[in-house]
Amino acid sequence: MVPEINYWAVLLATASSMLVGSVWYAPKVFGTRWSQLANVDMDRPASSATMPIITTVIVSFITAWVLAGASAIAWHFYGGSFLWGAIVTGVTLWAGFTAARFITHDAFEGRSTKLTTLNIAHELVTVVVMAVLIGVWPPAGI
Repeated sequence: MVPEINYWAVLLATASSMLVGSVWYAPKVFGTRWSQLANVDMDRPASSATMPIITTVIVSFITAWVLAGASAIAWHFYGGSFLWGAIVTGVTLWAGFTAARFITHDAFEGRSTKLTTLNIAHELVTVVVMAVLIGVWPPAGI
């Protein structure tokens, strides 16, 4: 069984991750704090961000696509509101995979709890926004 996916919602969710990241890591929001905790030079040339941005777009598309598919599967299994199903699916996947893996890796790498918390909170906001967009525009027939 291949789950139904609204690819327009996936593309919009992919773009939303870029918007969330741009706001979250802006210097006046959490960017300055993050750069201090992660020891990242915010004054480096913009050209050095090209590959990370391309990587982020690709990975964000994969995340949105998996979330859309998992949301469709969960909706078929549980029924109810597709929107709430997408949000619950997103938060569950975030907790079980993203947050858990960040915490494990950061603990072994000796990263500060503050940096880990800041990064996993960003991921939670990103996934919830993606889930809302995917949930608002379910695939045809759902």
